[in-house]
Amino acid sequence: MAGKRQFGRVRKLPSGRYQARYRGPDGQDRPAPETFRTKKDADAWLADKQTEMRRGDWHDPDAGKVAFGAYAAAWIRERELTATTRQLYGSLLRHHLEPSFGAVSVAEISPPLIRAWRTDKLSSGTGPTTVAKAYALLRAMMGTAVADQMIRRNPCTIRGASTVHTPERPTATVQEVYELAEAMQPRYRTLVLMAGFLGLRWGELIGLHRRDIDLEHRAVRVRRAVAELFSGQREIKAPKSAAGKRTVAIPSAILPDIRDHLERYAEPGADGRVFIGARGATPRRNHFNLLWRRACAETGINGMHFHDLRHTGNTLAASTGASTRELMSRMGHSTARAALIYQHASADRDRLIAEAVSGLLEKGRKGRPHGRRGEAI
Repeated sequence: MAGKRQFGRVRKLPSGRYQARYRGPDGQDRPAPETFRTKKDADAWLADKQTEMRRGDWHDPDAGKVAFGAYAAAWIRERELTATTRQLYGSLLRHHLEPSFGAVSVAEISPPLIRAWRTDKLSSGTGPTTVAKAYALLRAMMGTAVADQMIRRNPCTIRGASTVHTPERPTATVQEVYELAEAMQPRYRTLVLMAGFLGLRWGELIGLHRRDIDLEHRAVRVRRAVAELFSGQREIKAPKSAAGKRTVAIPSAILPDIRDHLERYAEPGADGRVFIGARGATPRRNHFNLLWRRACAETGINGMHFHDLRHTGNTLAASTGASTRELMSRMGHSTARAALIYQHASADRDRLIAEAVSGLLEKGRKGRPHGRRGEAI
């Protein structure tokens, strides 16, 4: 005779199928989400639930029934984010995640559903970079849902889907940087030189104050950056990582240019802004971009973005033989990935130089005997 069941209950329904239920750790009666064809299948399901409870691996099956839209909005709201990051996440959620997942419960978001969403996004013309960023945000949110014990596993399982593949950008030559600087309004000439030869970002340059520039010791201290929001408001913030707070040495070749700029155009006082417009306002990126495009057109340098000047400075630094750690410090990066890219570019250039030298060697050897000294030929 079979003994009394120790865990859960199984009953046969009028349809002939079996229903299983058990009392969870929270004291609530928990029915199986589906019925079973045989009693053996129902017993196996109960055994799995009992094992989960013994291991402390039990999850409330109702926890993940929260709509993703509400959960995602709370996820963004509860995090300490800069205004620009909060704005980016809100835009990604509103335009790319909420239309597809907003009304779906967190627990119902599955790997197939995410794969279909990503395929639809890419095929409908959404940029790969935007899709990658939206996927990365979704993965982060679902990772928190796992930590909150709302779901067991993160359904974002597409390998490499959050990787942003940035196309290779052009690198201005030293001569091109000077040509572009000369083609700009005089008050922005030194801004172009500092971007090209120090590798500073736009926001870092606009955020400089007089006290950040040490002409005696030929150094620029990067302590803040200015970011522009979609609304037009500006946010003064710390650099994007701890490594972004750094001191960058100034090449002596542009020291006179910086000294002249400070005398002519910078705001007075130790806290005076280094770069200001003709009316004393902090330059806005959209207005500066108009001037930049005119300079590019005047010099015949096409397809060059202002941020590409940063690549010039970093490539020049790498060509000096600087170590990975030294490049990371100068560039303001917390990881070696970008530094290694510039070192690789420098190595490619070095190989070209070696080939050119080889050509000179071959040219010098023409007409000369190829045997060793003292050997008969």
